Amino acid sequence: SDGSIRLHQLTSEYPLMQWNDSTKGQPIIALQWALTRPAVFFALDASSNIYIWDLLENDLLPVAKQTIPSEKVVTMTLLGEPEKANGLLGIVLAKESGQIDIQYVKKKWALP
Repeated sequence: SDGSIRLHQLTSEYPLMQWNDSTKGQPIIALQWALTRPAVFFALDASSNIYIWDLLENDLLPVAKQTIPSEKVVTMTLLGEPEKANGLLGIVLAKESGQIDIQYVKKKWALP
């Protein structure tokens, strides 16, 4: 609820990494690992900002931020085929009006 993200290992109650104030205090409403690239995850905050984290490129800050300006996004999920090396990775955004939007991610964050 405060924008903090914690990375846990199942064998410990303490996080391996913790990023405080990663969304400038906005609550995170969805977070998901990339299906095609294990070191990448996406976070959606309550202000319809999507943050892309690539832990191999930078483990301190997100590598990209995209604001969805047209309408409030209420949730997101990722789609892709992890068993294929084609690097296709999409973000499915559900908007407040009920509209669904699919955007494809740049290959540098999608390729295995």
